[in-house]
This record gives sequence, structure tokens and C-alpha cells, in this order.
Amino acid sequence: MAAAALRLAGVSVGYQGRPVVTGVDLELRPGQRLALVGPNGAGKSTLIKSVLGLAEIIDGSATVLDRAPAHARAFTGYVPQTGNLDPDFPVSARQVVMMGRYRRLGWWRPARAADRRAVTEALDRVGLADRAGLRFGLLSGGQRQRVLLARAIAAQPRLLLLDEPFNGVDAVSQEAIVRVLRDLSAAGTALVISTHDLAVARDLADLVCLVNGRQWAVGTPGETLTAGPLRQTYGSAALDLENGRMVLVDP
Repeated sequence: MAAAALRLAGVSVGYQGRPVVTGVDLELRPGQRLALVGPNGAGKSTLIKSVLGLAEIIDGSATVLDRAPAHARAFTGYVPQTGNLDPDFPVSARQVVMMGRYRRLGWWRPARAADRRAVTEALDRVGLADRAGLRFGLLSGGQRQRVLLARAIAAQPRLLLLDEPFNGVDAVSQEAIVRVLRDLSAAGTALVISTHDLAVARDLADLVCLVNGRQWAVGTPGETLTAGPLRQTYGSAALDLENGRMVLVDP
């Protein structure tokens, strides 16, 4: 049996010794899709950064592909909540995706045929092969998010981490992203997707981890996206169940 893509045991994560999320216990196998669900400010982004070795593991143990998080970065991909590229910077969609190959290339080596092929294939997978030469900043918000996804998958990661990938994304781009994520997991890539959208978690995830300062529940969508665990996680937010739909209402 292949090693777990991600294993967290009694983990607390944060910065400078101050925990942001505590008590996380979960295991993600190759090809599984995990949704981190909780309100804004719950610590989902910090938990993702800890898997990348960018936030501190204060307590417990974490292994990524049988390695310490910081030693597994060559095998992981990351799609941030907001891109760190200046939209006014004169770089094409193709050049952005090529950045995903830099770990293999090094900054000083020219792209090889295999790298150019991987970039073309990644853009094609997200439905933007015809936009490859356009300046990144001229693309729509949803298209830019798809380019960032293409950048991550061009590196051919075994574990892919996505921080709120559907925020501000149009329906066409959301459908394209979901399709790619399903294809990746079918091919064996493990996925961690942070979201506050219960419908996304219900429809896309194999496992759901409810977090808000701590882990409140982990399990299948049917086990976690129910009134009890969601009330614990969202606290003062009111939850109504109407015709099987889950609705969170700010007080």
C-alpha cells in the first residue's frame, strides 16, 4: 500500500509559538480529496501553510509523503487564495505556468522540450490553451485562477493544496477547476481544498475536516456536514436544514 499523502497526529499549528489551529488528526491517502471547512479566519490557510512547511508545527507530528513538510515541497503543489503576481506585470499566461517547472529546471537553465510540453498540457487541461500568449493581467479573475492551477499541476505534484480556489470565480471557471481536480485525484494525486462553501465540500470531497480554531470533526461529508458538527464549528451562526439543504445565517 502506498504511503499516506498526508498524516497529521495531534497537530497544533501557528506562528512564533502561538497556536492558530489545535487538535488536528487526519490521514489522507493518494487520490483522496480532503476539504477543510470553516468560517473566514478559522485557520484553514494556516493549516495549509503548515503542510508546506511555512507555518510552525507547535505540537504533534506531521508527515507529507513520508517526509517532514519542508522536505516534501518538491512533491507538492500550491494554489494560493490570491495570486502574488502583479496583474500589471508583463508576463504571459504561458510564462506564469512555466514557473511551475522551475524546481525541476533551476532558475538558470533554459526550458527543455519536456517543460514546454508540460506547460502546454497544463494550460490545455484548464481550458486555456488558446490564451497561452495573452498577458496574465488581461485575463478574467476566473481565468487567472485557472492559470495558477495550471502552474501548480505543471510541476506534476503528488499532493496539491488549494486555498479557497473558488472565491470570486465564475461558473465556467469553477466547472473547469472541478473537472481538473477530479481528473487529478483519479490519477492518484491527493488534494487538500480549503473552502467555506458547504456545497463544494459536499459534492467534491471524500473527507471533510471541520476547523475553527481547532478540529471539530473529520469524516465523510455525510458524517460531518450535519447540524451537530456544523453548529459546533460555526458557533453563533444559525443553521437551518430545509429540504436537505444546509444554510448558515450570520446572526
